[in-house]
Amino acid sequence: MYNQSMLKEGSLAGKTILVTGGGTGLGKSMGKYFLQLGANLVIASRKFDVLEETAKELESETGGKVLPLPCDVRNYEDVEKTLKAIYDHFGQLDVLLNNAAGNFISPTERLNAKGFDTVIDIVLKGTYNFTLAAGKHWIAQKQKGTILNIVTTYAWTGSAYVVPSACAKAGVLALTRSLAVEWAKYGIRSNAIAPGPFPTKGAWDRLFPEALRDKLDVSKKVPLQRVGDHQELANLAAYLVSDYSSYVNGEVVTIDGGEWLQGAGEMNYLMNVITDDMWDMLEMMIRGAKSK
Repeated sequence: MYNQSMLKEGSLAGKTILVTGGGTGLGKSMGKYFLQLGANLVIASRKFDVLEETAKELESETGGKVLPLPCDVRNYEDVEKTLKAIYDHFGQLDVLLNNAAGNFISPTERLNAKGFDTVIDIVLKGTYNFTLAAGKHWIAQKQKGTILNIVTTYAWTGSAYVVPSACAKAGVLALTRSLAVEWAKYGIRSNAIAPGPFPTKGAWDRLFPEALRDKLDVSKKVPLQRVGDHQELANLAAYLVSDYSSYVNGEVVTIDGGEWLQGAGEMNYLMNVITDDMWDMLEMMIRGAKSK
């Protein structure tokens, strides 16, 4: 059931949704589901050839309308041009999904400033560029809008070896919660999703190179003992950008099978260390100590 559509047909009819980084991976999967639910879709990234191919594929599969637009999210002028093109084509924008990201694993001392800047500029700067531009327009036009940001579970804990991403996603998390309060009076909702392991070709290869994939079996870190299915994330995203969630504002929804909680608990590691026989022995030792 978890890999099936959740919302009823037409749940997003009449909405125009922009997905940054929408040409591949999770952005593409979410965009496809939005189309299936009746939305108009705009996908934006720097690789226009990929966007065009994705647009043709999604239109063929869903019968929906897809507008591919080349855009460097790090460049505010590019962002404003993209928004103008959306309004010229569809006449409106209802939902902004900030999905564009960059990430790779590395010891921080091996990074140079350019590598750090690349991730920060795409993830944090790209998100606030689009958020600011879309928000200004919605407020000026007295139009309601919905913002959905993709963060990570380490946005609130930090994480070794992905420090630029952790810093950037923490900023996006703060942006999400801050604007949820500040812009609610304009009818603009702001929420976020923190996904766990959802395999994608590009990001997955950068974070978990094939040569190390067996040693870095992420599913073993997840209490449910599996990775996520793209439809599960698409279901959640569709709900959060739909009118069904109109009272959800400033929320960050984790969808990771319990992964981050397993890593957070001080004694959680014992599940992989102590056998049932060892628990029996420990119980006897503890009882013996209590009787003294």
